[in-house]
Order: sequence, then C-alpha cells, then structure tokens
Amino acid sequence: MKLGVYRYLHRVTTPDRTGLAWFDLIEIGLVALGFLLYFLVRGAVIDRTHDALANAHWIVNLQSSLGVFIEPALNQWVLEHTALLRLVNFVYFWLDFPLIIGAGLVLFWVRRNSYTLFRDALLISGGMALVVYWVYPVAPPRYLTEWGFVDTLARYSQVAYQTQSTKPFVNPFAAVPSLHVGWALLLVIVAFRATKTWWLRLATLAVLGLQTLSVLATANHFLFDAVAGVVIALGALGAAVWLQRSGYPQVREWFGRRGGIAAGPGLRGSPASRRL
Repeated sequence: MKLGVYRYLHRVTTPDRTGLAWFDLIEIGLVALGFLLYFLVRGAVIDRTHDALANAHWIVNLQSSLGVFIEPALNQWVLEHTALLRLVNFVYFWLDFPLIIGAGLVLFWVRRNSYTLFRDALLISGGMALVVYWVYPVAPPRYLTEWGFVDTLARYSQVAYQTQSTKPFVNPFAAVPSLHVGWALLLVIVAFRATKTWWLRLATLAVLGLQTLSVLATANHFLFDAVAGVVIALGALGAAVWLQRSGYPQVREWFGRRGGIAAGPGLRGSPASRRL
C-alpha cells in the first residue's frame, strides 16, 4: 500500500504531466485555501491608522523630492475623461484576481509546468507581502484628502473592494506592496515562458501597463507601492524557480526511491522545468 502511494506521488508530481488526478483536486483545494487565508490575514491587520498615514506622508515626501509624485495629476486626469475613468476602474478590479485565477486554470490544463511556477510565485509573493503589510502599514492616496484625491472605484463604480461583503478580506492600509502590479508582472513572465503566441504575450504586457496606470489613477496606490510590488514579485519568482530546478526534483527523487523506481535521466525534471 505504502509502496503504491510513493509511486503514485512520484508520477503525479512529474513537471509536464497532463490529465487530472485526485492529487490535482487536493492541490487546487489547498491553493484556494492559501489564497483565502492570505486575504483573511491581510484583512485582519487594520488597527494602525496613525502609522499608516505617517508612512503615506513619508512616501509623498520621497516621491516629491525625486520629482515623481504624479498620482494627483493622474487621478485628476481620469476624473476629466469618463471613458478613461471606466477603463481604469474595470482594469483595477477585474484584471487583477479574477484574471489571475482564470490564467491559472488555463495554465493548469495546458501548461502544467508553467502553472506550478505561477502558483508558487503568487503564493510566495503573497506571504512576503503579508509580512510587509504587518511591519509597514501604508494608507493609500485616497486617504490623503489634502491632495484632492478621489477614490474612483468607490464613487463611480458599482464594484469596489471597500464593501460590506468584502470587509473581512480587505485591509485599507495594505498599499505597500502593490500586488496588482506585482502579480501582473508575474503573469507577463509566465506568459512569455508558456507560449510563443505574440498576441497573448502582447495582451499580458498591455495588462501590466494598464494595471500600473490604474493603481495610480484610482488613488489606490503610490508609484512607490508599484515598485515595491515588482521587487516582491521578482523575489518570489526567484524562490519559485529554485523550487522547480532543485526543490521539487529532490522531492520526486525521494518518492521514486521509496517507491522502488530507478533513477533515470528525467528524474530531476524535464528540460522545461530547468528553463528560466
């Protein structure tokens, strides 16, 4: 019985395996649980208003000294153009987590190896971001009324994160890092790895550009937050690459040894698992 379990786990953890197994259903459930816990923990860290506002003012001062405090101008610009206002609201809400989930499901079915990289980078970056949210709370621009910021989603959209139904999952002071931008960057990198279709690659680049504009123009993030999101995402991607190149092959080898499967040239992962 135990021998069969080891052989099963060795088979279903092969990087480029296709098809569906019970292991996949459990794995998807654990990923869903991981994201649920991320949002619950993120939404629980909300009691440091003074620190969050002080840190937001520090960011304003930093960006002003560098000549890149562009958020008030962008916010005012979209308020003057109805079509643009609707676009940034749509991008900020729908081309974030809903798009990430959709892309993950597609990758799971057609590019299992790229899905694993994407999943790990998302979860690791989420864990890293939770630490930053706890250590360094930052109020988003919409809280700085002295600059005339308008929360475009709350005022001009029927969908927003700050609703009663989503309150347990939302931390209004989790501006740094902006995972809207960080996760959009991960989507671009994984898309370039998973496909050579030019229009899909171009589409992900467009999402990254529009998401970066949207987080600033909707008064939900500073440019500082977007840069922090990129740094977190790249750090998480590095950890995910290490898992594919070294961590997971060692686990599969361990399962193989316990299952009596002889080590072969492909045991430490396929060529696809060693890319990046």
